[in-house]
Amino acid sequence: MRLPLLRFPLALWRQRELWWQLSQREVQGRYRGSMLGWGWSLITPLLMLAVYTFVFSQIFRARWGDLQQSGPLVFAINLFAGLIVFNFFAETANQGPGLILSNANLVTKVIFPLEILPAVTVATALFHALTSLVVLVGFQVTNGLISAGASSANGLGIHPTLLWLPLVWLPLVSCCLALGWLLSALGVFLRDLGQVIGVFVNLLMFLSAVFYPLSSLPPQWQPLLQLNPLVLVIEQTRRVAVNGQLPSLSYLLWGGLIGLLACELSFRSFQKARRGFADVL
Repeated sequence: MRLPLLRFPLALWRQRELWWQLSQREVQGRYRGSMLGWGWSLITPLLMLAVYTFVFSQIFRARWGDLQQSGPLVFAINLFAGLIVFNFFAETANQGPGLILSNANLVTKVIFPLEILPAVTVATALFHALTSLVVLVGFQVTNGLISAGASSANGLGIHPTLLWLPLVWLPLVSCCLALGWLLSALGVFLRDLGQVIGVFVNLLMFLSAVFYPLSSLPPQWQPLLQLNPLVLVIEQTRRVAVNGQLPSLSYLLWGGLIGLLACELSFRSFQKARRGFADVL
């Protein structure tokens, strides 16, 4: 029997029920026992957004790109769109190195599909991203109510192009899944990886066009930052969700292809590396 070219979709599909149950348990377990429960998934990004918006728009007097007359709410909407994407990546990357280590009891259980663990992390991060997306839409509605007609002028209304967002995020989800498999396998053998990734993620936040548009940088620096995949995802997210423009066709095609290849390579590498997990743990 010939093996399929892509193995990871079949592996995830076979374990889809377990994947769903573990993802649901992870989300519920995070907020179980707290007074606000699921509300924390809304409050946390709102608090971060409030602090960042106050510091950059009020203290540093930053404005968004060529919108020189833009107020704090315009800045907040664009900033939050970038934060949603970055937080999705950060949650996956930060948890990746410790996934297998924190579930060492499952390694000795041959029947347990360890490859599901990174997929659960990605599903949980996606849930939080979608929750934050609801907040973003609320901000856009508020902005339209406060300044009538401003949404059409500044591209801050709720646009039909928002429907393109699943395709825009497909490369992000694929690459985060690939990163989860890679980091979780390496984390078993390199115990310092978690500390390194934590520092790397903090630095990357300021190099991913979260607090500024790519167009605001000097032309000589723009190609360099475009080497960061997060910049492309953030710019395309703002394009469809905030500015009401269609996504780049080349981004969708190349991003989707690279995401699939990255997932397949990482999945196969994870499957080979897992043979040595029990010996190390």
